[in-house]
Amino acid sequence: MRVIWTELAFAQLDEAMAFIAVDSPQTAARWLDAILEAAGQLSEFPDSGRIVPEAAREDIRELIFSPYRLVYKRDSTAVYVTMVLHERQHVEPEDVVGG
Repeated sequence: MRVIWTELAFAQLDEAMAFIAVDSPQTAARWLDAILEAAGQLSEFPDSGRIVPEAAREDIRELIFSPYRLVYKRDSTAVYVTMVLHERQHVEPEDVVGG
């Protein structure tokens, strides 16, 4: 199964990385390595994340990399990383579903 990042998710990942790097570039690099490794493992374990509470759908899940959430949608052929959100960021259910 392929893991596909949306442009929005890449942009949000870049913003989060830059924000973390202000205080600690080393922490930001470790965080990025961890999130990319976990996202890569979704190709083999697409149900490893929890169901996103705002969406309440089996196919829309997230991995937590405190203080960020990696939101993804899976189907039978691919995993689509759709968002990288701060834990405190409010998101509407339709935004999570629409990804």
